Formats: sequence, C-alpha cells, structure tokens
Amino acid sequence: MSKLTPVTILTGFLGSGKTTLLKRILNEQHGMKIAVIENEFGEENIDNEILVQDGREQIVQMSNGCICCTIRGDLVAALSQLMTQRDAGEIGFDRVVIETTGVANPGPVAQTFFMDDEIASRYLLDAVITLVDAKHANLQLDKQEEAQRQVGFADAIFITKADLVDEADVAELRHRLLHMNPRAPVRTAHFGEAPIETIFDLRGFNLNEKLEIDPDFLRAEAEEHDHDHGHAHGEHCGHDHHDHHHGHDHHHHHHHTDRIGSFVFRSERPFNYAKLEEFLSGILSVYGENLLRYKGVLYMDAVDRKVVFQGVHQLMGSDIGAKWGDETPGTKMVFIGVDLPKDAILKGLATCLA
Repeated sequence: MSKLTPVTILTGFLGSGKTTLLKRILNEQHGMKIAVIENEFGEENIDNEILVQDGREQIVQMSNGCICCTIRGDLVAALSQLMTQRDAGEIGFDRVVIETTGVANPGPVAQTFFMDDEIASRYLLDAVITLVDAKHANLQLDKQEEAQRQVGFADAIFITKADLVDEADVAELRHRLLHMNPRAPVRTAHFGEAPIETIFDLRGFNLNEKLEIDPDFLRAEAEEHDHDHGHAHGEHCGHDHHDHHHGHDHHHHHHHTDRIGSFVFRSERPFNYAKLEEFLSGILSVYGENLLRYKGVLYMDAVDRKVVFQGVHQLMGSDIGAKWGDETPGTKMVFIGVDLPKDAILKGLATCLA
C-alpha cells in the first residue's frame, strides 16, 4: 500500500491573498515538491514568471520542481490525472494544495476525499486553511454565507492585510472568527508570510485526541452562561459586559448576527452508548447539511478508553483512543454549523448521559 499523499485545501474570499501565500509556499526552499490544483477562475493565476510550461494544457512544471494544474472539469479527474502521471514517472510531487475559488464553499471539496474510494485510497485530506482579509472581512462575512462557511470549515485561519486596519479592528475580527470557529487557531500573515509548519501537516481531519478549543472562547461561553440565568440576555440586560475584558475588544461584536456559529458540550458523566448513537444519527439526518465540522473526545459508560469522533456534514467517523490514565474522564465536543439549534442539541446530549 503506497503512502497517502497529503492534501491541503486553501480557501478564502476574493482578494484575501491566497495567491500571494501560494506563491510564497512554492518559492520557498523547503525541499518539498508540491502539486497545486487551481480552480480556473482564481483571481489571478500563479505568477507565470516562475512557471515552465509543459506543453500540456493542464500541467505546468515549475522551476523548483513544483507543478501546477488548472481544473477544467472535475476535481476527482484532476487528482486522478496527477496520480496517473506520477505513477508513470512523468511528474513528481509529495503533497497537493487545492486553491479554491474565492466564492467556493470548501465543504464539497473536503467531502471528495471521503466519498470517492479511488481518491481516498491515494490521498489524505490534511487541513482546510482559510484566509480572511482584515480590511473587508466584516462586510464579506455579513453579506456572504460562503465567506462564513470558509471560516466554519477551517482548521487554521490567517488574517491577511492586518497592516491596513488598526489593532482594535484586528482584535475584534479575531473575536468574531473565534465565535464562529473556536477550534481553528487564528494567526496573522503579512504578505503571505506564514511558517510552513502552520500550513502543512496539521492533521485537521485525523481521528486524534487533539481537540484544541480556544480558551478565551470557553471563558466567554462560561460568562455568557452565567448571564443567562433568570433573564433574557438582550441588548439592555444591565450587565454591560463588564467582566468580558480579556485581551479582546468586544465593543461591536453584537452587531454581527453570523449564521455560522459554534458551541461546546462538556460533561464529567459518561454517555450511554446506545442513546448517544441514536441521538447523533438523528441530528445528522436532520441537520447534516448545516453541520460543517464537529469533533469530540467522549467519555462512554462501557469503554475504559477515550472515544474520539469527528465529522463533516453527514459523514462521521469514530475511533477508540488512549486510556484515561490519570486524567479525570470527561466529554468535550465542539459543533460548528449554520443556524444550529444549540439549546436543543445541548439538552439532547444531556439526555444521553448514563
């Protein structure tokens, strides 16, 4: 069985700097041979000065051994063609980067790696990287659901063009992104400069026990929970958010009503396996299309080890993890999706506890 070739999906709204980042990756001396698949209506093609044409319409060989190809049709066909040519010794590459168009929803691209057996047997989806333009992000996120989906799907988020706005705006944007997706680290990237290790080999789709949730998100969530007792937490609840200052500037973030949001379920009581399985399959059948990413480390009543699960839309996988050891057993699950009924899902999960 040949080793699976890792794939990174690079997404972000028009003008967010994907091509700049891509050029930098391709020009850097990292010793990797990268195949890039570009959707044909990218804002601009990869800088042709660094390309050496290959004569074929789709495959372009680069001076540093990387290759580029443009999708004219189906992603599956492009990935298959790359493999066929590599197997024949015509081209060489160690990993693939797919640059989506600015208006694309990365969901269907990600699903390709689970739905198509031939692709799944040769490629491993590593991560979705989303670029967000600091200057135009709020407007794009307010108006374009695709821009929100790109954030919800991300395993890592880079804020670009941060030099064009002031620090308070960057802090506010970071806070907004965090509430949409607390499991993707948010960094700034100036002119495409981002360390390779923050882009490749993130293992965002692996079934592993690493479930990073930004601690500020958890703290803000706990505070919101405290506020919720006994009254509706409306505009004028008298709580003026006085205890919310932890490195974030919260002054506007209530103006944005994002359809993409996230929430976390935690419990130190174990789940009843049968109840949880039934509840989750019900949630997936009703809300699967709206669930972008979800992941959890679960404490189950009949198992002495951690159970790890994660999914994209209706596709869910689970695996038995390590023993709890000295750790206090407990469940932590994060859900990211469009207009999800947070309270109903949290209550439903609570009824599945043993």
